[in-house]
Amino acid sequence: MSAAAVESIGAVRKLRRRELPELLRQIHDPPPTLFLRGGADVEVLWRPAVAIVGARACSTYGAQVARMLGRELAASGLVVVSGLARGVDGEAHRGALDAGGVTVAVLGCGIDRDYPAAHTELARRICERGLVVSEYEPGVEPAPWRFPARNRIIAGLTAATVIVEARERSGALITADFALEDGREVFAVPGEITSMLSTGTNRLLRQGATPLTSTEDVLELFGLSPAQGPQAPTLSVAAAKVLERLAEGAVSADELARATELEPGPLAAGLAELELGGLVAEAEGRYRVVMRPG
Repeated sequence: MSAAAVESIGAVRKLRRRELPELLRQIHDPPPTLFLRGGADVEVLWRPAVAIVGARACSTYGAQVARMLGRELAASGLVVVSGLARGVDGEAHRGALDAGGVTVAVLGCGIDRDYPAAHTELARRICERGLVVSEYEPGVEPAPWRFPARNRIIAGLTAATVIVEARERSGALITADFALEDGREVFAVPGEITSMLSTGTNRLLRQGATPLTSTEDVLELFGLSPAQGPQAPTLSVAAAKVLERLAEGAVSADELARATELEPGPLAAGLAELELGGLVAEAEGRYRVVMRPG
């Protein structure tokens, strides 16, 4: 695509409908105009991309999964697309940035607004390496109906959509519906059957969505291999024991003590080592693996 195809409006660029990426032009109702801001070349919108969306009020587990997926998929070369919302969306963007990858945020308001305001700094970071986009011109205020409408653009820019957590009436399910209507792949992260945050994702699985159990599930769709992670650190005996147990699932410190048979001192030291190394995180009294060693 030539530079002449992009019209500059101050710090904002504009694509007309005929200039949009082919995937986005193929949807039922492509936007007449797409406004862009950020330091990345507009060609980013033509690169292989995956959407990661989910609940705003997500669980700690959902936030960790979204960030892990964003990081690992971006590290493997995919553009991560999401909606800049609180919860899963924000964590997916942060994960992509953690990996030094490219991410695109789609707004449900004017291109000159950062919404929510709490994500102003996140939007700034996205603009350094990626793009913030919107079908709405500068000055358009956020409105409830604009966010479901913007979800068609999130789905439309990508070949696959991943739903991490979703309640029964979650906006993330609207994105999944758009993706299915456009013939795109939909992945859902399985969740606990007793959790309201898993109601939507588990329903998608019943309806035929592809279960997502690792980033390899998504990468296979694109013919990609996982990026080579950082060299596995040399762990102490205690940390290695703890990591081996946590690979089986999240547990409390008491459960770790029983499973590893470590004394309180070595157990605490092993957990601290893993947390400082970014391999393990604690939330709500339970420890879980958040990054797999290379």
